[in-house]
Amino acid sequence: MVKKYLKFQKLSGISPYIWTIFFILPFYFIFKSSSTLVIIIGIVLTLLFFSVYRFAFVSKGWAIYMWAFLLIGISTASITLFSYIYFAFFIAYFIGNIRDRVPFHILYYVHLTSAAVAANFSFVLKRELFLTQIPFVVITLISAILLPFSIRIRKDREQLEEKLEFANERISELVKMEERQRIARDLHDTLGQKLSLIGLKSDLARKLIYKDPEQARAEIKSVQQTARTSLNEVRKIVSSMKGIRLKDELVNIKQILEAAGIKLIYEEKQTPASISLLNENILSMCLKEAVTNVVKHSGATTCRIDVHQQLKEVIITITDDGCFKGTEQYFSKGHGLLGMKERLEFANGSLQIDTENGTQLTMKMPNESKIKEKEGSK
Repeated sequence: MVKKYLKFQKLSGISPYIWTIFFILPFYFIFKSSSTLVIIIGIVLTLLFFSVYRFAFVSKGWAIYMWAFLLIGISTASITLFSYIYFAFFIAYFIGNIRDRVPFHILYYVHLTSAAVAANFSFVLKRELFLTQIPFVVITLISAILLPFSIRIRKDREQLEEKLEFANERISELVKMEERQRIARDLHDTLGQKLSLIGLKSDLARKLIYKDPEQARAEIKSVQQTARTSLNEVRKIVSSMKGIRLKDELVNIKQILEAAGIKLIYEEKQTPASISLLNENILSMCLKEAVTNVVKHSGATTCRIDVHQQLKEVIITITDDGCFKGTEQYFSKGHGLLGMKERLEFANGSLQIDTENGTQLTMKMPNESKIKEKEGSK
């Protein structure tokens, strides 16, 4: 039970404690009264108000209405008996912190109505103490109107920021998971078959070492060559894990197309600068995959690459004069388009295909990543 009420400070911050400076102010108005009984009643009401105010902040369900109506009643009595209207600040702050929409609106209008009626009653009676503080009364009533909505909007914004932070953390986890899956696929595709081949050739060489030494030496030489090839592929995988920049990937692509006898048409321009490292890495991997498809499957003689950076996104177009085998077949038989599409869409990008004159792939990627990247990450 004690811990429940100690949560008041955590939930409300230091603002209510700053406002308790007003605790001294009611006594000034109370001791203006000439009646001892009224003074005692005023002291009791003031102490009761601050006690109830503390309980109100940790209340839930129907208890919210009970404490709130009690606070409003004490505030109305203070206005009527002592011309003290400043309890309305506390009540407005309390109402603004109510998360449920229905209690918020009900208590907001009840409090506003009661404060306005009590203030008008004191004004009609022309109480001298009340009339001397008319400007402050107006300010208090305006605060009672605006403060609850201001606090509610701030709370909603904080809640949305918390949800956004949680979503960013979740996206970061999904990116890590996707990267692990990619590494697993690459290792399986590159090392799995090579290691199996090395094992088979090693067994064959062991069996032939006495029967056919010459053939055994040839198999051992093949094992050595396969091991070197596997080592180079592992180095490529490790290099891709470090993050590939577009300018570096374009250099590699030029070498790949030259080796395949495909003419590259690319206007040397400054590569995109204001793009996040994550999005640039995804674009680089997708660009490499697209050019690999051109070399392996298109039968093209020329390949054109255009890179354009706009205000909010980067657009890369890969055009070749080869033949396209059909969208469904291309997506279903491991040509890489499905993986490219998934990677781009995961980072809010897109992939479009046009096959009217040759094949044209258009990749679009936002400049800014939605994922919070850590500075100094390698």
